[in-house]
This record gives sequence, structure tokens and C-alpha cells, in this order.
Amino acid sequence: MTPFQIIATMLAIAAGCQLTRWLPFLLFPENKTPPKIVQYLSRVLPPATMGLLVVYCLKGVRWTAAPHGAPELMAIAAVVLLHRWKGNVLLSIAGGTAVYMALIRLVF
Repeated sequence: MTPFQIIATMLAIAAGCQLTRWLPFLLFPENKTPPKIVQYLSRVLPPATMGLLVVYCLKGVRWTAAPHGAPELMAIAAVVLLHRWKGNVLLSIAGGTAVYMALIRLVF
């Protein structure tokens, strides 16, 4: 790519990123109630996305061979327990990742 193409690509990516960040606030200002479909999607998409990510993370686990998915299941349990305890998504994800990494490096 030429330097111009690189700069144009970077600007297009930055503009696209900013547009996706600002567009919801422009379409649905605070003083206006969002449409029912948007309210519904805001309620159902986060759990659906998390479920999809769990399925994706477990797709490569060999359940018939040792360690039979034990580190993955323990990490999932850690995420659930941390989230129930503190309700902090960042803590839950970081804690579950730390548990998983410690298990696969030190135990299994």
C-alpha cells in the first residue's frame, strides 16, 4: 500500500469506529424513549452474546480425553461466582481468565 492508502485506510477505520460510538446517542437522545424493539434488544442481546461466547470457547474442548474440560468448567464457575459476588463484568472476565491460565499452566 502507498502511504496515501495507509492514511486513507486509517482515517476510514477511525471514522467508522467513531460513527458506531456516536450513532446510538444521536438516534436515541436521553430525553426521548427508544423504540420498543431497541428496549427489547438491549435486554436480550447481552445474555445471548455471553452464551454465544461460552459455546465458542467450549467448541474445541475434548470431553473424552484428559483433563475432560475441567479447567474450562472451573474457569466458568469462577466467572459465575465472581459475577454473583461483585457484579463487575471486568472483574469476572479477568478473574475467570486468571483462573483458567493458572489451571492450565500450573495444574493440568
